[in-house]
Amino acid sequence: MARLPKLAVFDLDYTLWPFWVDTHVDPPFHRSSDGAVRDRRGQAVRLYPEVPDVLQRLRDLDVPVAAASRTGEIEGANQLLELFDLDRYFAHREIYPGSKVTHFERLQMKTGVVFSQMIFFDDEKRNIVDVSKLGTEWRYLHSCPEWNESSNPK
Repeated sequence: MARLPKLAVFDLDYTLWPFWVDTHVDPPFHRSSDGAVRDRRGQAVRLYPEVPDVLQRLRDLDVPVAAASRTGEIEGANQLLELFDLDRYFAHREIYPGSKVTHFERLQMKTGVVFSQMIFFDDEKRNIVDVSKLGTEWRYLHSCPEWNESSNPK
């Protein structure tokens, strides 16, 4: 059996849900009477359908999970984690603008997990390039329809 990571780290926008929380939707969010999570305008927002199963599988394998997001919409991102009932999976959250390297350095300080024992899931190559220099394993999730490969480092 392959070695499991000691920490799985997920970006949020276009990794857990198919939008940027700071530009494509309008916080604050709420759960409507029909059970849907909606933004201020009443637009329904959803997760990628496999997200809860992936996070539950990691929990079943005793792999701690963390969030690392560069969004400026910190409150909205945290609100969505709670409304989607995902907050129970995230042992650590680094959600604020800035370099993913800073997010990972803080996660390492909080957890004691070395970079080489972390795995990182993100849809932006620039973040993967930065974090891979630390020695972190990574998985590139190409899900953003607005993605522009030419504007990012290889």
